[in-house]
Amino acid sequence: MHINLSLWQIEPYDYYKEYFKEFYLSQTDAVRNKINYCINMVKTLDRVPSRILKFIEGTDGLYEIRIEVGSNIFRVFCCFDEGAIVILFNGFQKKTQKTPTKEKDKALRLMKEYFKEKNHG
Repeated sequence: MHINLSLWQIEPYDYYKEYFKEFYLSQTDAVRNKINYCINMVKTLDRVPSRILKFIEGTDGLYEIRIEVGSNIFRVFCCFDEGAIVILFNGFQKKTQKTPTKEKDKALRLMKEYFKEKNHG
């Protein structure tokens, strides 16, 4: 499989550990282009439409970036740090109506680890 690394527009500080990067690089060019587009919207717009960014109820700041390419649906979990920086955690292709609990739990664990490492070095 050929991976076009010129599509890799995500800065290293935008993602925590390698979970998102592995997900991103395993996608097709079309999916990576749409991911870049959606992340750029989140990073640059003052008001992001809820069809692109949705707060995960019952969490302390976890969001999902919602990506659709044709009939395929993808989600990337993220949070904000210091108001504007998007920190990307894990991503997955959505195959059912409901977000898989294990993916949400993984994102919550990664978010907790990120802030613990940041605040305590």
